[in-house]
Parts: sequence; C-alpha cells; structure tokens
Amino acid sequence: MFAHLASVRLDVPFDHAFDCLSDGHRLGRWALGSMDLRPTGEPGLWRGTSLFDGSGAEVEIRPDRRLGLIDFYLGPAGARVPRVSIRVASGPDWGLPETACLVAMTTWRAGWMDDARWQRTCKTHELEVLLFKSQIEQGWKAAP
Repeated sequence: MFAHLASVRLDVPFDHAFDCLSDGHRLGRWALGSMDLRPTGEPGLWRGTSLFDGSGAEVEIRPDRRLGLIDFYLGPAGARVPRVSIRVASGPDWGLPETACLVAMTTWRAGWMDDARWQRTCKTHELEVLLFKSQIEQGWKAAP
C-alpha cells in the first residue's frame, strides 16, 4: 500500500471547514505528529512536536481554496514533499445541505517507512479525521 485515505462528513459549511483545516494553530490541536504548531516566520511554515517520540516536526501548509485542496509538505528544508493532502468538497455538490461538506485526507507512504511506521500513520490519520470533525463542529455550534 502506497497511499491511505481517511474521510469524514462535517456538518459545517465548506468555507468554515476549509479555513479551520488550513489554519496551523488548529492543525496543532488534532495532528498527533505535529502538536502545538507555531509559525516559524517563514510564510506557511509551522513547527511543532510529535506526540509519538517528542521529535520536532515542520509542516508547510499550502491551501488552494479554488480547488478545495490543502497540501501539507513534510520533511527538512529543501526536501519537503506533499505527503499529506486534505480535499474539502462542498456539500451541495454531493446532494448534501449548504451546512455540510465532505473531507478526505490522503497520505502517501515514504520509501523509508517500515510497515510498523506506515500502519501507525494510517491508524493515526483515521483518528485525526474524527478529532478535527469533533473540534470543527463543536466550534461551529458554539459560534454566535
């Protein structure tokens, strides 16, 4: 397996979901491999900490609202690749109400990942879609 997809329906409008999912501060609350993200000063680049081993993690976030696509580039400077992508699809495009959208997170397996690390990544992302679903929907309900 070279790619993994985890998906979920969010009961919030497209724009709200897209804004939340492309916000580094919010990402740092649900992405277990890069918690507590902080901006680095370089546009789009964030630095956090992995909950798995405490190592540092850098994430470059590249959103494209027109495509409903958020690419997350991972790796060291000069060698970052878009290993994780999130696609947000507007609810009405799929027969759902304006207040809903579909979200799919695709992850690519790096050649250096052994089977145990890949399995951990897949299971983590299956949990992360549930985390961001809950956080985004609760935030939407609490908004005035």
